[in-house]
Amino acid sequence: MEITGKVKLISETKEYGDNGFKKRELVITTKEEYPQNILLEFVQNNTLLLDQYKVGDFVRIGINLRGREWTNKDNEVKYFNSIQGWRIEKLEETNDVPTEPVDENPPPPVNQPNDLPF
Repeated sequence: MEITGKVKLISETKEYGDNGFKKRELVITTKEEYPQNILLEFVQNNTLLLDQYKVGDFVRIGINLRGREWTNKDNEVKYFNSIQGWRIEKLEETNDVPTEPVDENPPPPVNQPNDLPF
């Protein structure tokens, strides 16, 4: 999967635990009718990919959706999702706002028995 948008924030690389797990977060703002601020994470060696980018760059990012299950001390199961980036490339920004495709030949409406005549 891919996502495109303008870089809003790039965090510093953080290291967790004794095994040296590295993570770096990036926020992009999508370019659509209702822009969204999306948090992505780059882990391990992929944290280095962000070194050549800066706030304001328009980018395309290859992503994977990740999910995990966690059981707390009260034995309640919780689920968490994350979006991990694994590729990033700079794009030329355009002023086009993506729109939903329009069906040129939509099916005719179907009258339901409860439809009112007005």
